[in-house]
Amino acid sequence: MSGKIIVDADACPKTVLAIAQSIGSEFGWELWTVASFNHNIQSPHHITVGNSSQEADMQIINITGKGDIVVTQDWGLAAMVLAKGAGAISPGGKIFRQETIDFLLEEREIKAKYRRGGGRTKGPRKRTPQDDEVFASQLRKLINEYLSQS
Repeated sequence: MSGKIIVDADACPKTVLAIAQSIGSEFGWELWTVASFNHNIQSPHHITVGNSSQEADMQIINITGKGDIVVTQDWGLAAMVLAKGAGAISPGGKIFRQETIDFLLEEREIKAKYRRGGGRTKGPRKRTPQDDEVFASQLRKLINEYLSQS
Protein backbone atom coordinates (compact mmCIF):
# COMPACT_ATOMS: atom_id res chain seq x y z
CA MET A 1 0.00 0.00 0.00
CA SER A 2 1.28 3.46 -0.80
CA GLY A 3 -0.30 6.63 0.39
CA LYS A 4 0.25 10.33 0.31
CA ILE A 5 2.16 12.55 2.67
CA ILE A 6 0.19 15.79 2.79
CA VAL A 7 1.95 18.81 4.26
CA ASP A 8 0.14 21.78 5.76
CA ALA A 9 2.83 23.98 4.24
CA ASP A 10 1.74 27.42 5.48
CA ALA A 11 3.85 27.19 8.64
CA CYS A 12 6.01 24.17 7.88
CA PRO A 13 9.80 24.51 8.17
CA LYS A 14 11.60 23.99 4.85
CA THR A 15 13.75 21.23 6.36
CA VAL A 16 10.58 19.29 7.25
CA LEU A 17 9.34 19.63 3.66
CA ALA A 18 12.66 18.30 2.37
CA ILE A 19 12.63 15.38 4.84
CA ALA A 20 9.03 14.49 3.97
CA GLN A 21 9.91 14.55 0.26
CA SER A 22 12.94 12.33 0.78
CA ILE A 23 11.18 9.80 3.01
CA GLY A 24 8.12 9.80 0.77
CA SER A 25 10.33 8.91 -2.20
CA GLU A 26 12.04 6.22 -0.14
CA PHE A 27 8.68 4.53 0.49
CA GLY A 28 7.10 5.33 -2.90
CA TRP A 29 4.62 7.80 -1.38
CA GLU A 30 3.67 11.05 -3.13
CA LEU A 31 4.25 14.35 -1.35
CA TRP A 32 1.36 16.82 -1.56
CA THR A 33 1.60 20.35 -0.22
CA VAL A 34 -1.17 22.80 0.51
CA ALA A 35 -0.50 26.49 1.24
CA SER A 36 -1.98 29.91 0.69
CA PHE A 37 -0.86 31.99 -2.26
CA ASN A 38 1.34 33.96 0.18
CA HIS A 39 3.88 31.09 0.10
CA ASN A 40 6.16 29.98 -2.71
CA ILE A 41 6.24 26.19 -2.48
CA GLN A 42 7.96 24.07 -5.12
CA SER A 43 6.29 20.67 -5.19
CA PRO A 44 4.98 18.47 -8.01
CA HIS A 45 1.65 18.12 -6.17
CA HIS A 46 1.05 21.58 -4.76
CA ILE A 47 -2.36 23.10 -4.14
CA THR A 48 -2.56 26.84 -3.68
CA VAL A 49 -5.50 28.19 -1.69
CA GLY A 50 -6.61 31.66 -0.68
CA ASN A 51 -5.53 33.12 2.63
CA SER A 52 -8.92 32.89 4.33
CA SER A 53 -8.97 31.27 7.74
CA GLN A 54 -9.17 27.47 7.54
CA GLU A 55 -9.02 27.36 3.72
CA ALA A 56 -5.85 25.24 3.68
CA ASP A 57 -7.26 22.96 6.39
CA MET A 58 -10.45 22.32 4.42
CA GLN A 59 -8.46 21.50 1.28
CA ILE A 60 -6.24 19.10 3.26
CA ILE A 61 -9.29 17.35 4.71
CA ASN A 62 -10.79 17.02 1.22
CA ILE A 63 -7.70 15.34 -0.29
CA THR A 64 -6.87 13.13 2.71
CA GLY A 65 -7.81 9.49 2.47
CA LYS A 66 -7.52 6.53 4.80
CA GLY A 67 -3.88 5.58 5.25
CA ASP A 68 -2.48 8.97 4.21
CA ILE A 69 -0.28 10.97 6.58
CA VAL A 70 -0.72 14.68 7.25
CA VAL A 71 2.11 16.85 8.57
CA THR A 72 0.61 19.70 10.59
CA GLN A 73 1.04 21.79 13.71
CA ASP A 74 -2.73 22.26 13.92
CA TRP A 75 -4.24 19.95 16.56
CA GLY A 76 -7.78 20.54 15.25
CA LEU A 77 -6.76 19.50 11.74
CA ALA A 78 -4.96 16.48 13.20
CA ALA A 79 -8.16 15.42 14.96
CA MET A 80 -10.14 15.63 11.71
CA VAL A 81 -7.67 13.58 9.67
CA LEU A 82 -7.42 10.96 12.42
CA ALA A 83 -11.21 10.61 12.20
CA LYS A 84 -10.78 9.81 8.48
CA GLY A 85 -8.38 6.95 9.23
CA ALA A 86 -5.31 8.93 8.26
CA GLY A 87 -2.21 9.59 10.32
CA ALA A 88 -1.03 12.94 11.62
CA ILE A 89 2.39 14.09 12.75
CA SER A 90 3.75 17.47 13.79
CA PRO A 91 6.89 19.00 12.27
CA GLY A 92 8.48 18.32 15.65
CA GLY A 93 7.83 14.60 15.25
CA LYS A 94 4.87 14.24 17.61
CA ILE A 95 2.61 11.50 16.30
CA PHE A 96 -1.00 12.42 17.01
CA ARG A 97 -3.06 9.48 18.27
CA GLN A 98 -6.82 9.03 18.47
CA GLU A 99 -6.56 8.14 22.17
CA THR A 100 -4.76 11.42 23.10
CA ILE A 101 -6.17 14.00 20.69
CA ASP A 102 -9.10 14.97 22.94
CA PHE A 103 -6.67 15.88 25.73
CA LEU A 104 -4.61 18.03 23.33
CA LEU A 105 -7.71 19.84 22.07
CA GLU A 106 -8.80 20.53 25.64
CA GLU A 107 -5.32 21.87 26.45
CA ARG A 108 -5.47 24.10 23.36
CA GLU A 109 -8.81 25.53 24.48
CA ILE A 110 -7.53 26.25 28.00
CA LYS A 111 -4.49 28.08 26.60
CA ALA A 112 -6.62 30.07 24.15
CA LYS A 113 -8.96 31.12 26.98
CA TYR A 114 -5.94 32.17 29.05
CA ARG A 115 -4.59 34.28 26.16
CA ARG A 116 -8.01 35.87 25.54
CA GLY A 117 -7.92 36.95 29.17
CA GLY A 118 -4.61 38.74 28.62
CA GLY A 119 -2.27 35.92 29.60
CA ARG A 120 0.84 35.02 27.64
CA THR A 121 2.02 31.55 26.69
CA LYS A 122 5.41 30.49 25.36
CA GLY A 123 5.93 30.26 21.63
CA PRO A 124 7.89 27.50 19.95
CA ARG A 125 11.62 27.28 20.60
CA LYS A 126 14.18 27.56 17.80
CA ARG A 127 14.31 24.46 15.59
CA THR A 128 17.44 22.31 15.90
CA PRO A 129 19.02 19.60 13.70
CA GLN A 130 17.91 17.11 16.38
CA ASP A 131 14.30 18.16 15.71
CA ASP A 132 14.81 17.18 12.07
CA GLU A 133 16.21 13.79 13.12
CA VAL A 134 13.25 13.17 15.43
CA PHE A 135 10.78 14.15 12.69
CA ALA A 136 12.45 11.83 10.16
CA SER A 137 12.50 8.91 12.61
CA GLN A 138 8.86 9.39 13.65
CA LEU A 139 7.64 9.82 10.05
CA ARG A 140 9.33 6.54 9.08
CA LYS A 141 7.74 4.89 12.14
CA LEU A 142 4.26 6.16 11.18
CA ILE A 143 4.61 5.06 7.55
CA ASN A 144 5.74 1.60 8.69
CA GLU A 145 2.70 1.37 11.02
CA TYR A 146 0.38 2.02 8.07
CA LEU A 147 2.27 -0.38 5.82
CA SER A 148 2.03 -3.16 8.44
CA GLN A 149 -1.77 -2.67 8.64
CA SER A 150 -2.27 -3.31 4.94
